[in-house]
Amino acid sequence: MSTATTHGGPQLPQERRLVTEIPGPRSRELFARKQSAVPPGIGTTLPVFVTHAGGGVIVDADGNSLIDFGSGIAVTNVGNAAPRVVERVQKQVADFTHTCFMVAPYESYVAVCEKLNALTPGDHEKRTFLVNSGAEAVENAVKVARHATGRQAVVVFDHGYHGRTLLTMTLTAKSMPYKHGFGPFAPEVYRVPLAYPFRWPTGPDNCAEEAAAQAIDMINKQIGAENVAAVLIEPIAGEGGFIEPARGFLPKIVEFCRANGIVFIADEVQTGFARTGHMFACEDEGIVPDIITTAKGIAGGLPLAAVTGRADLLDHVHSGGLGGTYGGNPLACEAALGVLETIEQDKLVERARHIGEVMLPRLRAIQEHNPIVGDVRGRGAMIAVELVVPGTKEPYPAAEIARRCHEQGLLVLTAGTYGNVLRFLPPLVIPDHLLEEGLSILEKALNVD
Repeated sequence: MSTATTHGGPQLPQERRLVTEIPGPRSRELFARKQSAVPPGIGTTLPVFVTHAGGGVIVDADGNSLIDFGSGIAVTNVGNAAPRVVERVQKQVADFTHTCFMVAPYESYVAVCEKLNALTPGDHEKRTFLVNSGAEAVENAVKVARHATGRQAVVVFDHGYHGRTLLTMTLTAKSMPYKHGFGPFAPEVYRVPLAYPFRWPTGPDNCAEEAAAQAIDMINKQIGAENVAAVLIEPIAGEGGFIEPARGFLPKIVEFCRANGIVFIADEVQTGFARTGHMFACEDEGIVPDIITTAKGIAGGLPLAAVTGRADLLDHVHSGGLGGTYGGNPLACEAALGVLETIEQDKLVERARHIGEVMLPRLRAIQEHNPIVGDVRGRGAMIAVELVVPGTKEPYPAAEIARRCHEQGLLVLTAGTYGNVLRFLPPLVIPDHLLEEGLSILEKALNVD
């Protein structure tokens, strides 16, 4: 059996191994402690407590080894405890852990910004600054757009997810659980249709043109293009159900923004860093955002996020208008440099494409003989199936299918506005045999009466 080496730690056999029920007794004991110490608002997808992780597996406190199709929600793209990440972080933690970049700066912050300026779409002059989370990056992108344009309105899309802070949950489409009971919300946020091919009323062939026309018409009539600071969109809607907007939709929205002086912001928090078979999902249709926000996969599990954009936009903000105490922490910056080295040297963009080539044909074969699978979609290693009541497009709850997978040692995540999507985000370093085994478990779990 192949193994994954974690620097300074054990080699983890790349195998599914169940020695207890899921969850086992030790995890149940720890979960009881969690319930008495942590509020229930912090939910749990799979109540096992992890002791080790690497390659394509996570190992729990009872010794079970589970196949990982989640990557901590697209965070550990390069694998858990990736050697280059661990080595850099261990060296940095011995040197210093914090000075605050705004007080006494350090080179690694600048190096991360230089790399993001070079790697993100477009050859124009760019600037980058670092923050702690995806939500913080999105909030700062909106701040920059409003400051640079002198406008206030922000346009977002159905099925979008952008975070849990006041502004970002306002930007987010789904009420439960993200917004319910947490109002009032931030002003000057407007929502327009997303080109959702599977559920577009007139069918997928008309989706891009009609959705773009509707969105632009709503902006012009209800807001006024001259009042819009930014249009914000995920190139693939993440929590909304891994919805790939119909091809041609994003270019039409970008064209409208360019013609009206509107800042186009791509939220690549979940889609970034090789996940979709491109370094960034925007590249699939040649989209060049004015501002791009990144997080999750940027630093191998350490808290880090970034705002990268046109120099004229980011340079517009006055000194002290951007920043934060922990933003660009030196440990996280070193981790990010290790992640970027790993993606390049281990050819993980190509690896993500290969994962898609393994998973998508098998999922489509399952769809052919199992009517509960209404749609199979995704790119690279960001893939989903949308579940429906057979013979209809009525949503079929994904939670029960996920539970069956979990019991058999396969960690999968759910998503979707209607709670009917299973999403798959395996680490890009997962071996093929675990992909195949995981898909076999999924196929059995999908067999419902």
